[in-house]
Parts: sequence; C-alpha cells; structure tokens
Amino acid sequence: MGGEARADVRPLPQAEGTRHDGPYPHARPRRRRADRLTPCPAGDDPMTRIRPILATALIVCAGAGAVHAAEDVAIVYDASGSMWGQIDGRSKVEIAREVMADLVNGWEDGTNLGLVAYGHRRQGDCTDIETLIAPGPLDKAGFIERVNAIRPVGKTPLSAAVRHAAELLSWRDNPATVVLISDGLETCNADPCALAAELAQQGVGFTAHVVGFDLGEDVSLACIAENTGGVFVPASNAQELQDALAQVKTVIESRSEPAPPPPVEVPAVTLTGPATVTTGATFDVSWSGTINPRDYITILPMGAKEGQSGTYIRVDDDNKGTLTAPAETGIYELRYVLNEGAKTLASVAIEVVAPAAGVSGPATVTTGAIFDVSWSGTINPRDYITILPMGAKEGQSGTYIRVAADSKGTLTAPAETGMYELRYVLNEGGKTLATAAIEVVAPEVGVSGPATVTTGANFAVTWSGTINPRDYITILPMGAKEGQSGPYIRVADDTEGSLTAPAETGMYELRYVLNEGAKTLATAAIEVVAPEVGVSGPATVTTGANFDVTWSGTINPRDYITILPMGAKEGQSGTYIRVADDTDGTLTAPAETGMYELRYVLNEGAKTLASVPIEVVGVSIDLTAPPAVRAGSKLTIGWTQSVNPRDYITIVPAGEAEGKHGGYVRVETVTSREVTAPDAPGLYEIRYVLNEGAKTLGRKPLEVRPADAPMDDGAGLTVPASAAPGETVTITWTGGGTGTDERIALARKEQPDFTWLTAMTATDAKTLNLQMPQEPGLYEIRFLDLGGPSVLGRAVVEVR
Repeated sequence: MGGEARADVRPLPQAEGTRHDGPYPHARPRRRRADRLTPCPAGDDPMTRIRPILATALIVCAGAGAVHAAEDVAIVYDASGSMWGQIDGRSKVEIAREVMADLVNGWEDGTNLGLVAYGHRRQGDCTDIETLIAPGPLDKAGFIERVNAIRPVGKTPLSAAVRHAAELLSWRDNPATVVLISDGLETCNADPCALAAELAQQGVGFTAHVVGFDLGEDVSLACIAENTGGVFVPASNAQELQDALAQVKTVIESRSEPAPPPPVEVPAVTLTGPATVTTGATFDVSWSGTINPRDYITILPMGAKEGQSGTYIRVDDDNKGTLTAPAETGIYELRYVLNEGAKTLASVAIEVVAPAAGVSGPATVTTGAIFDVSWSGTINPRDYITILPMGAKEGQSGTYIRVAADSKGTLTAPAETGMYELRYVLNEGGKTLATAAIEVVAPEVGVSGPATVTTGANFAVTWSGTINPRDYITILPMGAKEGQSGPYIRVADDTEGSLTAPAETGMYELRYVLNEGAKTLATAAIEVVAPEVGVSGPATVTTGANFDVTWSGTINPRDYITILPMGAKEGQSGTYIRVADDTDGTLTAPAETGMYELRYVLNEGAKTLASVPIEVVGVSIDLTAPPAVRAGSKLTIGWTQSVNPRDYITIVPAGEAEGKHGGYVRVETVTSREVTAPDAPGLYEIRYVLNEGAKTLGRKPLEVRPADAPMDDGAGLTVPASAAPGETVTITWTGGGTGTDERIALARKEQPDFTWLTAMTATDAKTLNLQMPQEPGLYEIRFLDLGGPSVLGRAVVEVR
C-alpha cells in the first residue's frame, strides 16, 4: 500500500445521449442463456489473468469443471496491415502466430474449430474476407500451418468478417461461437455493435468473444461481446495475449449451469476527498481497505445509478491518487467501485464549484499576426486559450495554446478581419471560463519587384509591413485564384529576397500572402519576357566521343545544355551539363549515329531557349591480339584509336549479347593493354565497347585453351607430360625460326616468357636432354627466339 496512483485518469467511453448501466456505448440488453459460466472456486483469483474492462465481465477459472460446448467454433483472425506493428521489438503477427500455436495445441482433438481471416490478400479492399478452414474436427498441425501462412496487408472489415463467420456456422439454426482477434477498430464503415445485437437477437445461441490486441485503453469493441453474452479481454503484449486466448478457451469449454456463488464477505472500505473542488481541476483522493487492484475510484453526480461510470483511476496497490473534476458545477460523490460487478463499496460527497479565471490580450491585432495573451486562475495545465469569432458556439475550436504552468503566451490572429474573442477553455468538458473581446484588423503591407524579368531568371523582390515570419512572397499569373501557389520564399525577418521567374512569358503578379489562411495582402504587376540565348558545337562528332560546346546569354546557373535526337519533344532529357557561371563545357555524344541537336534548356519549366543541329557519325576500331591463349594467362590487346577514355576492352563468350561484359579495362589514352584470359577454355570474343550506350565498335575472336595445353607457333615441340623430380627428359622439335639466337628454356609455368631456370641453345640436331628440377610442380618448356623476341612453342611438364 502507499504511494501515489498512476496518472492514467480517463473517462470510460459512453455514447452521448445513450443511457445504460455499463461502459459500452452500443450495449443492448439480450436474453441470457441458461448455460452460463461456472464460477471460480475460492482462492483462484481471475483478476490477475484478465483485464475486466466490462462492468459485467464474465470471469471463468481454468480450474472449473469443463463441459465442452456442443456448437462449432470459428476464429476470426485480423490480418490487416497494422499487424506488422511491433511490441517489445517483435511484430504483432509473429506474437499472434506463436500464441495461436500454443492455444491450438492445448485444444482437445474432438473440438470442431474453423478459421476465417480478413485483410490478408489485398490492400484497401473491404471485401477481403476468406474461410481458410471450415469448422470440423481439429487438425492441429494443419491449423497452425494455415495461420503461419497468413501475411497481413489490408484493411479491417471486422464487422463483415464476424457476419461471415456467423453464416459459416449457420447461426440462425445452430448454437454458434465466434472468437474475434483484432489489433484495430473497424475501418470499413460498419457498426460492429449493431451487428452483434442483430446476431444475438436473431440467432439460436450466438456468442462472440473478443480479444483486443494492442488497443490501449480503447474498449469500443467490447460491445460485440456484451451484446452476445461473450467476454472482451484486452491484451497489450505476448503474455497478455496468451492469457487472453486461454481465458476465452476456458469460457467456451465451461458452458455448464453455474452453481450458486458462495456468499462473499465484503471487507470494510473507506474513501476520503476534499469537500469542494473547482470545475476541471485535478484533486487528491485517498482510500483504505483495497479489495482488488482493478477496483477503481470515480466521481459521479450525487445519486447516479449503480454501475454508471465517469472519470476514474484504478486503485492498483496504492492508497491515494488524483482525479479531474467535471466541467459542470453541482453536488457529486466519490465512489470506491468493486471491479467485479461494479458494486459501490464506499462513497463520500464532494461539491464542484465554479473557478475564478481571467484572460486578456490587445484590443486590436492585425490579420495573421502573432500576438501576446495572458491569463490568471489556471485550473488545469491542459486547459487552453483560443481565439474565436464573437459569439461562436461553446466547444468550437480555433487556434489555441495550452495554459500549462504559464500565465502568458502567444497566438496567431485569423486571416479574416472582424470581432473575435479570446477564451479560457476548461479542458474537462470544453467549457469557457473567461473571455475578452479582440478586433482583428487589416494590415498595411507592400511588395515590389522589377517591371520586367527574363523567363527562368532569378530576380530581386522587396516587401514591407511583415505580419508573420511564415508569410510568403510568390509569383503567379495575373488574376490567379486566391490560395493558388507558385515559386515562393518565406518573409522570415527580412525585407528582401529573390524569386525565379516562370518559364512562360506573359503578365504575372508578385503577391505577399498571409500564411494564416493563405490570404493575399499586397500585389505588384511584373512582365515575364523571352531572353536572347545562343548555343553552338561541332557540325559532326563521333559516337561516344567527348566534344566541346559553347553558349551565350546565360539566364540561370541551373539551366543546362543537352544533346537530343532532332525533333525530340520539349522537356525530354539526355546527356547534359549545367551552364553554371561558364560559357563552355564538354558533352558526350550518343552511341547511335544520326541527326541530333544541342539545346540550351531553361531549368525553370524545362523550356528550350536555343538549339543547333549536330550529326553523330560512326567509327570502326581494329583490334590486335593472339588468336589463341592458355586459360588464365596474360595477353596483350591493341586497338587503332580511343574514342573516349571511358570506353573499355572486354573478353566475352562468343555470341554473347550486345552490352554484356566480363572483366574489363578502360582504354584511357593508350592503344594497348595487358589483360588476363578467362579461366574456362572455349571460344571467346575480344570487344572494344563504347562507354556511352555500351555499343561494340570493334571485335576479334579468341580461343582460350586449357591451362596445360601446348602452344605452338612453328616450333613443333615434343615434351613429356610429366617427369620425376630430377629426371632427365628428352626434348625434340621439328621447326624453328630464322633467328640467330634460339633457345630451349625451362621455366616455372607462371614465370614471364623471357625468364627461365635454365636455357640451352637449340641446335640443328633438333633434340637435347634436359634435367628437371627436384621440386614438384608445373613447369614449362619454351622454344624462344631471342632475336624477335618471340615464343615459337611451349608445353607444360608436371614434376611429381
């Protein structure tokens, strides 16, 4: 005991104009069936396992004797998009799957259980409702698998889904039970409360139980359970959801006639509070003799019916807390109410009296201006100060500020002139406690700019008589409707700034526009005229090449130069450069030949101001490379010219589609590069590819042979495929070159061509003996013409 109660003070929802004895706005009386729930045995307190939002919530203990219901049961499963929301770092759909699996595994095999889902197939479709499992003997594994396959995506047509489940169970002819699991409220313009009352009235024995998952303090779905004799159980996390579903399962299984409850001895409870309190104020209340932490303290008009609800706090494990007084004066009473049965155990009288509050501000204020306001006699920090037309109805709202712990603040005046009033409004009930008259008058504001401006150009604008820093200056066609928007700048604390002229010529007007209500306070005429701009470049250019372009008469640094096919539509874009503060630059020609045009394009509106034709012509590139290489070996590729340094050389499988590439090297400013052959033997193609458009300008076939294949260019080497460490092998050859210095060389396979471990002169005998190294590995016998230099033949020998 002891300590202050939590500040979760809130009124239980009650429909305006509806009179009832419970906290459900649409609850309707229904005939109770005889097969009510078995009460809990002494000592088993269900209050630790249920949040009994219903004033008449049905409580059933897991330990009570279970009599299985004869009727079928259908679970209505919420698969709306909000189920992807997270609780404690886990998505709600993940929590629901896990808890549903536990629930199903705990149900007896003879249960007839069906499954209906909504919102699981389409977004925004209020008809997305489907029977996933028809009611029948429970297949636990199949049921769990079907639940786990549901993917939330759509809306929450829960009323239509409950009706769908009722029809599935033939509710007019047979007893039927529906369990609704939802994390949200109805989003398809239906009344679930009215539907529940209809199903209960017209059915043989229709019951709906509702599990509200992560609904916070909203209990509006409870009417479904109340109107059908079911239970409503809220759950805010995984454990509470598991407890809630277990509780509903117990309720369904416990349908036998209850035994008369044993007399309950109610302990003495005391309650104290102030004798008087101001309307809307928070005040202290204390109590002793707590029965259950879910009991609550409430304030109600003197003589209100038993079970009626108002602002309340739960007693929890505390013995004191705070409540908020009603907005209307009068005699009230504080009540300690038992959560089980909503019975009042203690009460004390309290008078709610009118407060003394005041509000003041300037006698006049300019439209849209920020102005000071002060107040006195604060009742509740959530009360607020607002400005409304003189005589506006009670409860109407406008611009406002909370009073908090202050006695002064600022408001923004309306955009329309006239007589208004400042109001101090009680947050509890929206009641006005004090007023002060204030006149909103028109301001004196001015705006000016140049008489003419070039299309798309930046130009200076000035203004005077700023009302609010959030007001703005804009440029619009002459006579544009009030509230229409164009390019604008906020006035802030300045008196000048710059705007960008529209792309189209014509008569326009500068406007000073009030942020509050978008009302124009001042205007100035301005003509937008066409500029004189030029652009030039070469008459012809090679595909993909960089080329120079120049321009004159820059309008805006954000304008740009682009190259497009002749006759391309206005606003179409291609390769471009911004003009910035320059008069020349470089562009890259397209990959396709043909007639094009250079364009100077206005950034504002993408309008072309100048253009010049340019022809893009083709080019052919010749490649040089050996016809065959070993897999993974180095080879040198040459080309006749470089079109663009960003073009590249690549090796691709023969017949590969245009634009595809493997490893590549940029051509840069050279005409040959060393590359590595592919690792897989086969027929390939060397390609020179234009960077612009990935177009191939030159190609040459290449055969890639296995890494250990002999390579011969006239030597006719004969070499054993393998040898033992240190073994002497015989090397023969049939040809040779015309050089004066030809040698037979032994090298490691990966050594450069003209380095070796040992080398011997190639004699006319065309044979020699060569001792292999002691170290195992791959070696290469090479026939070298050092005068070339060139490799006339090579063969791999494995030492093993």
